[in-house]
Amino acid sequence: MFSEAIPSQIEVVEQVIGRALRVMGEQGCVDGQAAAAELALREALANAILHGNKAEPKKRVQLDCYQENDGCLLLVVQDEGQGFDPAVVRDPTRPENIFLPAGRGIYIIRHFMDDVEYRKGGRELRMRKKK
Repeated sequence: MFSEAIPSQIEVVEQVIGRALRVMGEQGCVDGQAAAAELALREALANAILHGNKAEPKKRVQLDCYQENDGCLLLVVQDEGQGFDPAVVRDPTRPENIFLPAGRGIYIIRHFMDDVEYRKGGRELRMRKKK
């Protein structure tokens, strides 16, 4: 449905999200879910660029968007970084973590998407949104 490799530059995030949502909207797979998909996708791309690829311009972030047979929207974001263990990311809603700079993006993604799965040692994020 939509696939694009982007450079690790935060300034391209808005443009690629716009293109992806336009294609998904034309195919009717974000009906009523566009805001959730957009927010999760923005966080996932920013995390891949800034934390995964360390904003190294030679590294790319791959975005693939699919509509599955059951009507679910599947968004896949892959980076070329070293990966990470999402289980060790601190809960940003706990009082002792409120002012820490990490964990908010993952929290937002998990809140707005129905299924969230990390693969390839944390270098691939698969997010599903049910219709």
